[in-house]
Amino acid sequence: MVAFIFQGTIKDNIIVLVVVNVRMKTATTKTTTTDVQPLVSKACAEVEGFEAMYRRLERRMHTQRRSDSTKQNYARHLAQIALHYHCLPTILSDDQIEDYLEGLILKGSPSESYFKHTVYGLRYLFRLEGLNDKRIQLPSIKHDKKLPIVLGRDEVKAMIKHADYLKHKLLVGLLYGCGLRCGEVRTIRLCDIDLSRGMLLVRKIKGNSDRYVPLGKLLVKGIEQHIESTGATDYLFTGLDYDSQYSQRGVQWVIKSLCQKAGIRKEVNTHTLRHTYATHLLEDGLDIVSIKELLGHAHIETTMIYLHIAKVGRKAPFCPLDKLYNVS
Repeated sequence: MVAFIFQGTIKDNIIVLVVVNVRMKTATTKTTTTDVQPLVSKACAEVEGFEAMYRRLERRMHTQRRSDSTKQNYARHLAQIALHYHCLPTILSDDQIEDYLEGLILKGSPSESYFKHTVYGLRYLFRLEGLNDKRIQLPSIKHDKKLPIVLGRDEVKAMIKHADYLKHKLLVGLLYGCGLRCGEVRTIRLCDIDLSRGMLLVRKIKGNSDRYVPLGKLLVKGIEQHIESTGATDYLFTGLDYDSQYSQRGVQWVIKSLCQKAGIRKEVNTHTLRHTYATHLLEDGLDIVSIKELLGHAHIETTMIYLHIAKVGRKAPFCPLDKLYNVS
């Protein structure tokens, strides 16, 4: 069973490096002006005082140990608004800020999170600069109460089955089998994998602590085969260049393409496999506190959402229509 799920040869993995590099080069070379660094650099060059403000923001976020993704999101949105008005966001009037935020809504921003991160970035900046009055004037953000999408067990198996390459099978296996975030699976280092104990040390990218998660026999075997076939020496997964990290776009592309091959119609992303991991553990009888630790959640309330999804309780939920027609 182990060999079947994570079957792959050295030849297979050489092929995948060539094929995936060609596909991913197409995706990753499509850079736009909305990429983080070009925007920040442009704002530093064109908006007076932006560079000094950005350095203060960056230093504070470092000392508060904010994640790289949060730092990049805030920087991008602050650079956008600074370039829009050609001045620092801190000297804008309340009406100008209101007009800008309304413009995002009217023209339809790329996603709902775009608007939210603009507000969050401004709020963080105003707090940093001691502009509490401006911070209070910003609109409040209603937190999404949507339940996460979860895959069925057969759907997870279908994704692994439709992966043509060992690298992709292992990627899905780790996202689902260990409940990893996208940033965590991309940055797994060989020194953090304990094959003899079947444990993975997950380095913090969110929150304040590292955590250990069990790998299980299938993943241990898959990792051994992957290391042998690729000759990995530092990171488990690499990107276009042998010494570079696997890109976020690369991981997302793999998950999206496998869902299409498997005929899964749900809106699936890399985080869906993490939600599925937690839900299936809960359904299999693991207690909520243990799941919290495995996921690396800071607060139990975050983990409690899976109680609304998992089929657990005194009696598993059922459809009364089946009972009506005695369908078992």
